[in-house]
Amino acid sequence: MASAVLPSGSQCAAAAAVAAAAPPPGLRLRLLLLLLSAAALIPTGDGQNLFTKDVTVIEGEVATISCQVNKSDDSVIQLLNPNRQTIYFRDFRPLKDSRFQLLNFSSSELKVSLTNVSISDEGRYFCQLYTDPPQESYTTITVLVPPRNLMIDIQKDTAVEGEEIEVNCTAMASKPATTIRWFKGNTELKGKSEVEEWSDMYTVTSQLMLKVHKEDDGVPVICQVEHPAVTGNLQTQRYLEVQYKPQVHIQMTYPLQGLTREGDALELTCEAIGKPQPVMVTWVRVDDEMPQHAVLSGPNLFINNLNKTDNGTYRCEASNTVGKAHSDYMLYVYDSRAGEEGSIRAVDHAVIGGVVAVVVFAMLCLLIILGRYFARHKGLFSLTSSPRIK
Repeated sequence: MASAVLPSGSQCAAAAAVAAAAPPPGLRLRLLLLLLSAAALIPTGDGQNLFTKDVTVIEGEVATISCQVNKSDDSVIQLLNPNRQTIYFRDFRPLKDSRFQLLNFSSSELKVSLTNVSISDEGRYFCQLYTDPPQESYTTITVLVPPRNLMIDIQKDTAVEGEEIEVNCTAMASKPATTIRWFKGNTELKGKSEVEEWSDMYTVTSQLMLKVHKEDDGVPVICQVEHPAVTGNLQTQRYLEVQYKPQVHIQMTYPLQGLTREGDALELTCEAIGKPQPVMVTWVRVDDEMPQHAVLSGPNLFINNLNKTDNGTYRCEASNTVGKAHSDYMLYVYDSRAGEEGSIRAVDHAVIGGVVAVVVFAMLCLLIILGRYFARHKGLFSLTSSPRIK
């Protein structure tokens, strides 16, 4: 926004030049007559001040241009477009563009609206005040254009854990250039952006290099745009699909108490999770052959009538297209009476503890009774033991 005093010269010549800028012949004659009649009574510019304000508007919305005068003395106000064509002369619109509409006209203000603003409307608009000498001030309209398209592209639809993949996000045809931020779930990541300018419009492409892990499977990668013409969050996302080798866990399903004794049965279940899901789960006995009486059924291992020769390490192995993994279970078979002897020892300890508690309680009671007895007969003992005086 700026203001200046126009060079001195013939006011009639200036009026004729303004009228010549209006293309319709009939309107040109009417405007010329208005200018000539106003030029005869042009006041001095002493004490008057013409001012405007810059306007920032989003493409497609409405811009409001206001030419204001302090200490007005009814001088003529007009508004010109960036090509110096008259939009409004007082309350008269010579320009055919119907998007310009008069909002207010008085001796101190000329206010005009411009609907459906486009990028071509950007530039300087001039307010002129016909004093002697004439005054001019300009307002700059800046048009904001949000990104017309937001695209995210991932290098691989399916990645393998530990692999580094490339993800790109493009925000097309915005003004000014957008700022792109990256998130993996709720965690912000840092990308590298490049800006391309074409016809005052900007296309921004941001690249993210991401090393994936099995925990990233199903997690969204989010491209979020920040732009002055965008309210709220403008974003797009892609969900990661990560393949990983199996995770293996052995669960004892029998016996429930976990104590394996001679003659008992043992049942183990191998739980394997991976992506893709493991299709092969096998049992082996480490450093020895599997017992002949062992039964294998998919992920389950069943050994009936356990004995000491079954002691050892049993391994569950699982594999998929990514890799393989295993988990070990160490079997130790106890004597058949191991649990019973333990129970008997537990009972004996309980009985002994009860007897000790009763004895201690009896002793405490005896001490209390003796204490009360001695306290009651204390005076009698003292009289009996005193010597006689002859």
